[in-house]
Amino acid sequence: MMDAAETPDKVATAKSSDMARAAAKSADLHGVFPYLVSPVDGDGRVLTGVLAKLSDDLIGKGVHGLTPLGSTGEFAYLNEGQRQVVVETVIAATAKRVPVIAGVAATTIVDAVAQARRYERLGADGILAVMEAYFPIDDAGVVAYFRAIAEATSLPVVIYTNPNFQRSDLTIAAIVELCKTPNIRYIKDASNNTGRLLSIMNATGGRMQVFAASAHIPAAVMLIGGVGWMAGPACAVPEASVLLYNLCRAGRWPEAMVLQRKLWALNQAFAKHNLAACIKGALELQGYAVGVPMAPQAPLSDAGRAEVRAALVAVGAL
Repeated sequence: MMDAAETPDKVATAKSSDMARAAAKSADLHGVFPYLVSPVDGDGRVLTGVLAKLSDDLIGKGVHGLTPLGSTGEFAYLNEGQRQVVVETVIAATAKRVPVIAGVAATTIVDAVAQARRYERLGADGILAVMEAYFPIDDAGVVAYFRAIAEATSLPVVIYTNPNFQRSDLTIAAIVELCKTPNIRYIKDASNNTGRLLSIMNATGGRMQVFAASAHIPAAVMLIGGVGWMAGPACAVPEASVLLYNLCRAGRWPEAMVLQRKLWALNQAFAKHNLAACIKGALELQGYAVGVPMAPQAPLSDAGRAEVRAALVAVGAL
């Protein structure tokens, strides 16, 4: 029987919300998700044409999803308007062929929640949640931040930790607490510590699926139970990345490791040089006019360009 305070509209809305959250809970994200670059010209305009073409080409080469506004996407250097244009462009270019997991990053819960809701309205299929901080935040604050994002949206949420660049890391205890939230089912960990990934899997009892970062050896992460990787290098080597994923899924480990050794050179270049500069430099070599990183970041050096070129040639990507 309907409560006196309830109306049919309220009941319908509640049921719709419940169904959406159930769908998010059952969503299956896996595979290769390139962290897209954000092409921006010297006047701050997002170069939507090349971003749309890159997105379309990556889908044509078999990637399983796209992630705008990750680290490679220079989210920390973009204003609100630029971020929205990037997300809108990728969603439009993708046309629901693969999931788009849009990056949300903020120093406050209010801002993060607003971003998550905005990207859901635009048509994103998931949220990559990043916590920015000037002052250190304790575990309770970290959990509150990520949980607020998840509770603000019906979409699946990938929590992202990169202790090399963040003031407040996600501890194992915080991750265990967060995995109790129904739509927080994935984590991308860029800690350089593959053992930590196994600790996360063990501590969460399989409730938190793990994506590798460029700092990890993707084949090794797949071997211990990872579901794929979200990383900038996949922008430049999508076909080889998808082949590596398929070999791992098939348990063809000797073949996978032959390919992994070749691909690792690009990961090493990515770690050595500016993240966005490396991938933008690689894409420029491949004919995508994505430009250089936003100032004051430096473009890829001549030595870096030569290193990236050699890595691309080694895997047939140039």
